Amino acid sequence: MFITESIQIPDQELEFSFARSGGPGGQNVNKVASKAILRWKLAATTALPAEVKARFLRLHSSRITTDGDLLITSQVYRDQLRNQEACLVKLRDLLQLALYPPKPRKKTKPTRGSRERRLQSKQHRSKRKEGRLKPGFE
Repeated sequence: MFITESIQIPDQELEFSFARSGGPGGQNVNKVASKAILRWKLAATTALPAEVKARFLRLHSSRITTDGDLLITSQVYRDQLRNQEACLVKLRDLLQLALYPPKPRKKTKPTRGSRERRLQSKQHRSKRKEGRLKPGFE
């Protein structure tokens, strides 16, 4: 499976299994195992550079088992092949997010005008709430 020109995942590392899909669908759902489950041994792979793998683990830790396997499921379609392709598309999208490091945030200060507007709005709210008090209540 090609992710970029430099990153390719060997097909031997991707393991598919199939199960019955949930939800409505009539008799077909009870007979056919169309849900695709993709398992990728992320801990053992050599297809990803170390920094991409670390970023991927940080971004998608909820999808990774304690054994270091990535699980992706798809049960959108009624046939195995299309659900299998949907799993591969999901994997490609997840990897695309982890390929490039995030831009570092530049610290900025609020402008003088924004500070003044914030203080004016606070004063306005304070006056409005002060106007709700009963006369002589202090």
